[in-house]
Amino acid sequence: MLIGYARVSTGLQNLDLQTDSLTQHGCSKIFHDRMSGAPKKRHGLEEALGYARQGDMIVVWRLDRLGRNMQDLIQIVNSLNERGIGFHSLQENITIDQSNATGQLIFHLFAAFAEFERHLMEERSAAGRAAARARGRLGGRPEKYGEKDIVMMKALIDKGTPIKDVAEKWGVSRTTVYRYLEKDTSY
Repeated sequence: MLIGYARVSTGLQNLDLQTDSLTQHGCSKIFHDRMSGAPKKRHGLEEALGYARQGDMIVVWRLDRLGRNMQDLIQIVNSLNERGIGFHSLQENITIDQSNATGQLIFHLFAAFAEFERHLMEERSAAGRAAARARGRLGGRPEKYGEKDIVMMKALIDKGTPIKDVAEKWGVSRTTVYRYLEKDTSY
């Protein structure tokens, strides 16, 4: 039996491309996750691995969908091999089973490239953030309220208005009001 596993890094991304490819390849059951590949604890992957039986094959769209860390990828595939379960990556066209030494070699090479690509992305992101900080941009979401709003919040609270009412007036939580007030050290 072919068992598919699809993963996207965020809830905003779409699984359709992966699930369509897995279905066209003949996967009768497809499990999925909407989270980064870095964490080892992925509910959909655990379900797929638990569902697979000896003689089955786990199929992924691309190798990096299974995991972004070479050590984790190798551990998962070796675990599958020990249980008599095959592994296939559609994009890299790699099939690995206990009897295929060439597939094992190619898998290790592609796993190394996937991890290398991830490190390059991290380095580029860090360099971009550093360059932005050097230009005075700190990143993150811009503040919703300015100094005038904070002064008005403080004035209302000083007059005895409950934090809850102030938060409702500005359409934020009480925690947000406290956070804005903490930024102003004179309060």
